Amino acid sequence: MSAQDTPAPVFEVVHLAKNFGGLRVTNDVSLSLRPGDRMALIGPNGAGKTTFVNLVTGALKADAGEVRLNGESVNRLDPIGRVRRGLVRSFQVTRLFLEMTPAEHVALAVLQRTGRSGRMFGNFRAMPDVMEEVEEQLVALGLHDLMHRKVREIAYGQQRLLEIAIALALKPRVLLLDEPAAGVPQSDTGRIEQALAGLPASLAVLMIEHDMDLVFRFAKRVVVLAAGAVIFDGLPADVARDDRVREAYLGSYAHAGHAA
Repeated sequence: MSAQDTPAPVFEVVHLAKNFGGLRVTNDVSLSLRPGDRMALIGPNGAGKTTFVNLVTGALKADAGEVRLNGESVNRLDPIGRVRRGLVRSFQVTRLFLEMTPAEHVALAVLQRTGRSGRMFGNFRAMPDVMEEVEEQLVALGLHDLMHRKVREIAYGQQRLLEIAIALALKPRVLLLDEPAAGVPQSDTGRIEQALAGLPASLAVLMIEHDMDLVFRFAKRVVVLAAGAVIFDGLPADVARDDRVREAYLGSYAHAGHAA
């Protein structure tokens, strides 16, 4: 692909900075994603990963720098405004309503996206377009047989899959996944990986993750944060060879050669 054929970034962070008191927790961070990118953001505890995500999603206001979607600044937009522009986040800890069903969760996302959230639960099953999307998302995530069960009745791994289904129902152009396998039993992590592999090819995905095996299987590019600053941005095959990364984060994992 020539330079002129390379798609423009759909998501850009430019010189982002945030201080809490005298402590700089986000230190001049810049990165970008193009359609179809699969990036993992890693770093030690306290590196500033959660603060970074809160800044780019609008949950926190940056002290300096800019967040752009499709080339336009979204600094003045709140989190809902950024979702409407195509930036969607899933959370490290599931935030589902235990008494609602998977079908209701996904239907609510579809209705919110299409400006019909005021016409919620009594009517959505009578809306063919909504039900078609609900079934499509739940089939894709292996949840169709559970679509009318209450969330409290389904396994935690399936709840994490439902979070991805909800996010996809919002039709994101950029998806931020905050530890999608956190808390999921090892026996169910394969389902999460299958879901990640099945994400739309045009979707730009940034995943925060501590499971390095998952990082190396998922990511085409790895960014490492330490003390709020980017210390590495490159290929997964190179990250464990970087001296600064070894010192800051990977330790024995790097020396074990898992990234080879």
